[in-house]
Amino acid sequence: MIVFFPTYARRLPGGTRWRATVAGMITRPLPARSHRRTLAIGVLKRLLELDESHLESAVFQRRAEAFLFQRVAGERVRITLGGREIDVGQSDRVGHFQRAIDLEEDDVADLVPRSAGGDGRWLRYDAVPPSADDRGDGQPEAAAASGAIQFIDEAGTSVISDIDDTVKVTNVANRRELLVNTLVREFLAVPGMAGVYGRWREAGAAFHYVSSSPWQLAACLGGFLRDAGLPPGSMHLKLFRLKDSTPLGRLPSRKRLKRRVIEQIMADFPHRKFVLVGDSGERDPEVYAAVARRSPEQVAGIAIRQVAGKQPPGKTLIRLDRLARRLPGVRWQTFTEPEQMDAIAVAGSLTG
Repeated sequence: MIVFFPTYARRLPGGTRWRATVAGMITRPLPARSHRRTLAIGVLKRLLELDESHLESAVFQRRAEAFLFQRVAGERVRITLGGREIDVGQSDRVGHFQRAIDLEEDDVADLVPRSAGGDGRWLRYDAVPPSADDRGDGQPEAAAASGAIQFIDEAGTSVISDIDDTVKVTNVANRRELLVNTLVREFLAVPGMAGVYGRWREAGAAFHYVSSSPWQLAACLGGFLRDAGLPPGSMHLKLFRLKDSTPLGRLPSRKRLKRRVIEQIMADFPHRKFVLVGDSGERDPEVYAAVARRSPEQVAGIAIRQVAGKQPPGKTLIRLDRLARRLPGVRWQTFTEPEQMDAIAVAGSLTG
């Protein structure tokens, strides 16, 4: 099975070419009677105190299947993009693949018409099914898969957004609730965020979702964004393996990794302004403050949703206020209701 991740393309210096990224992963479902599958399901059942009705629910089965697979290394990936077949290379030892592809400006103009909204232009592509010789004897044909690349102009405003407890109710601070909300319950959108992000999209913003959620949930999260009415955008998640820890026991990523991803996006678009949106439950405020200190001219604003965390609310506010005072040149907004982000919208020229 091939899953493609939503990515972006940027214009290269000189203005005649675009560099697009194709990325994803290749997996194979675990056999229904495998020892590893039985062990993992048993651990989840005990950890989350699940009964048989939970285990048989469509939500649990769909989410659990996202983690119960074998990563396929050394698999060749080919796609059709713009009428031509492109070899993306082979999957690495953890089943992931990534390749940068350069496209001429004239080809992009023909292939990627400008959309009516402000989310840039999207180019879709399809996987080329492997031949019987490539699959080898006894291997099933891969399911059809397609991906999308967002073409983002040099100038404008981009929103870098967290997902968990920023646009999706997760309750990261409570480990059991985090796991239940990830595996057992339908994803629930934070009220009001879709409306604000939708207005920002119409005003011209492009979106990047940088989250500590694992790559295994990429397809589920993509469906959630679509169903919740949140704008599409590139997705940047965390590499996670069941054997790294207790199954799903440590979903949050390291602060350093998240900062590195954000700084790479900003480096790819040096002439764009960025609005950084996250929550107070984990380390988003510290990460965003560090990014703003390094590139204050690119950060138009920081918006932090105040949520229940490990600290009392009073200490959280003191922590956020201290960070904000160290960034006198950056607009900082702590909010509980999304409509309170109006100041950030003005700073980022996202007022339509």
